[in-house]
Amino acid sequence: MSQPTKSDVHVNKPLTNISIAYLQDQTQYISAKVFPNVPVQKQSDVYFKYDKGEWHNANAKPRAPGTESAGTGYTLSNDTYFCKPFALHKDVPDQLRQNADQPLDMDRDATLITTRSILLTQEKDWMTNYFTTGVWGDDVDVSMGTQWSASGSTPISTLCTYVTKVEKNTGFKPNTLVISNDVWAAIRNNADFLDRISVTVDKIMTTDLLARLIEVERVFVSSAVENTAKEGLTASMNWLSSKGAMLCYAAPNPGLMAPSAGYTFSWSGLYGAGDNGLRTLKFRMQHLASDRVESEMAYDQKLVASDLGVFFHKCIA
Repeated sequence: MSQPTKSDVHVNKPLTNISIAYLQDQTQYISAKVFPNVPVQKQSDVYFKYDKGEWHNANAKPRAPGTESAGTGYTLSNDTYFCKPFALHKDVPDQLRQNADQPLDMDRDATLITTRSILLTQEKDWMTNYFTTGVWGDDVDVSMGTQWSASGSTPISTLCTYVTKVEKNTGFKPNTLVISNDVWAAIRNNADFLDRISVTVDKIMTTDLLARLIEVERVFVSSAVENTAKEGLTASMNWLSSKGAMLCYAAPNPGLMAPSAGYTFSWSGLYGAGDNGLRTLKFRMQHLASDRVESEMAYDQKLVASDLGVFFHKCIA
């Protein structure tokens, strides 16, 4: 048999579309929203960074007749990205496919389970690397004062203080708050939150209300869960994040001169991949008498400007 075969070089467009639709529906996965997506054609490359201070100098000077204007300039530095591919497959045996009842769709199910696992991997990587201490311009240990789960604590006032601080230090006002699910449970029952809501409306605690109170555009609650038990054992479910919160500025429109706390570089140039770097292949595994459905996603989550973020840890007891 000639090599490669047609299935070796064919990306399955319908299955890729299922993956992309599923990705868009997964609201509990927030990493690519906090680090906005930047589709790239090359797996690795260089991107430029501008010096913050030079863009906030008031250097214009009066100009006398017949004289030159005052001059200015800016410094460029660079950094690199490398989109690492992550892949997972699910085999669909001929015997299983033949015996499946309607409305089961074996290819669709294989696509969804592999896609979900890749998205969970991406979310876990982001939480491990960026929803943590030692990364951002400020680390705030809430336990050094009154934790937000305690009576008399002031989470709203604290968050507002750091919104102002980041804007003062960078010229960009944080527009995004990320909070773990347990921290959100504490905030929505906190008097510092409740007492600021008008008594003329129902006190239904929403993230939109929290966003309005601290003057950010978006609040994301980290609700992704992971089964940490080995395959075949009783599931052991837990949150990916706990007791944490993060303020940051995430560029609404990622671009060459758009500052952002971070970006997700996605290798859209990989054959058959969408803007998020995701593609799905289906090919024959003859020696297994099975069809293989394989999802693959290539990305790099990059910290771009640490001073555009603040991390709060030990927020609750």
